[in-house]
Amino acid sequence: MIALSLAEIAEVVGGQTHDIPDPSVQVTGPVVRDSREAGPGSLFVAFVGERVDGHDYAAAVVEAGAAAVLASRPVGVPAIVVEDVQAALGALARHVVGRLGATLVALTGSAGKTSTKDLIAQVLGSKAPTVFTPGSLNNEIGLPLTALTATEETKFLVLEMGARGIGHIRYLTGLTPPKVGLVLNVGSAHIGEFGGREQIAQAKGELVESLPAAEDGGTAILNADDPLVKAMASRTKAKVILFGESGEADVRAENVRLTDSGQPSFRLHTPSGASDVTMRLYGEHHVSNALAAAAVAHELGMSADEIARALSEAGSLSRWRMEVTERPDGVTVVNDAYNANPESMKAALRALVAMGGASRAQGGRTWAVLGKMAELGDEALAEHDAVGRLAVRLNVSKLVAVGGREAAWLQLGAYNEGSWGEESVHVSDAQAAVDLLRSQLRPGDVVLVKASRSVGLERVAQALLETGAEGEVAAR
Repeated sequence: MIALSLAEIAEVVGGQTHDIPDPSVQVTGPVVRDSREAGPGSLFVAFVGERVDGHDYAAAVVEAGAAAVLASRPVGVPAIVVEDVQAALGALARHVVGRLGATLVALTGSAGKTSTKDLIAQVLGSKAPTVFTPGSLNNEIGLPLTALTATEETKFLVLEMGARGIGHIRYLTGLTPPKVGLVLNVGSAHIGEFGGREQIAQAKGELVESLPAAEDGGTAILNADDPLVKAMASRTKAKVILFGESGEADVRAENVRLTDSGQPSFRLHTPSGASDVTMRLYGEHHVSNALAAAAVAHELGMSADEIARALSEAGSLSRWRMEVTERPDGVTVVNDAYNANPESMKAALRALVAMGGASRAQGGRTWAVLGKMAELGDEALAEHDAVGRLAVRLNVSKLVAVGGREAAWLQLGAYNEGSWGEESVHVSDAQAAVDLLRSQLRPGDVVLVKASRSVGLERVAQALLETGAEGEVAAR
């Protein structure tokens, strides 16, 4: 964070200083909510959670070198006491962002936010110092904490914004007002909480409503291939740039194909030129993510060649998102277990089939180890059934549905689509899936593991890559 004195911070957040001998002491380190991350010059934010009260760690963080604690009550060590710690954190982020010279880029969407954010960060980072959301810390706490890591040297600040209801993104853009706003898609993620795709579109569109007018430098980047996103152009006064495979897109892809290993390759077209891209990531769904990143980068001054080079070099920065590991015995494990919704599940299945294309000719098989997609409300049965059916239509060799009712719906969809015998199976939990896979995997097989985060299916992928027990091998 840019250096601020404790007195300045207290004024910004509307707090009172307690047990601070010298209010001119500056916070020169990071702002943290995890006491283990506190160090010299840091500011520790004491949240009260369901199981842990951050105030209990106040003495320890000051002993570790923290300048003070942002707290909701006096804690016996240097502290700035406020009524609402979360609101104070947001106010501090708003103040710091206002003092930065960085261009703030915000993005949202139902699927692909984190992968696209990672691509944008790497492309822009090839040009100038860039700060971006780590992982999926895209809520009212994670977003200001990320913004507060920016410094005077930061040129671009890339922030992912999530929403679970109307007004959430409006609140986040109030904390960190963006100049460039990107909306990826409107899908089925959290449809059970929102009530429908139109409501999701209403919430996501709050991002473009927050942008400055075109004459003030505001730019809305919208998906030309998603009608609900494209329609958001009427909700903003910012300049509108379209990306996608549609012919009307300003930034588009042509000659899209997948390599033998399942990595997308295409010709990138921008208003200032064209260049070829072959990505290191897996799956055709990354083409749309790459075009979104390219549109952002082009608007911020990068040439087609610079963008194509950066996209071709970019990798995955976040865990459990299409992490591909080939074991020494020739089995490939694809850990995409961080989260799942209908759109990302279908994209992952198509990527699995593409990755398994070359190995199938040699007798290798494709395995889809799938679990529950959460927060689908009344659409849950239909969406799980559809994913099971798609696995059969794509000719996935083996479907392993893991868990309870929703997993049973996955397996039933596959069965009704024509999956007979041992082509699909329903198992009770992750350990049962691991036992099945260990007994049946053979060289050349490709295994996709995917479900909503709450299911914890990353344990399956990790178990398949561990060393120790008989039948296990080490990851390369």
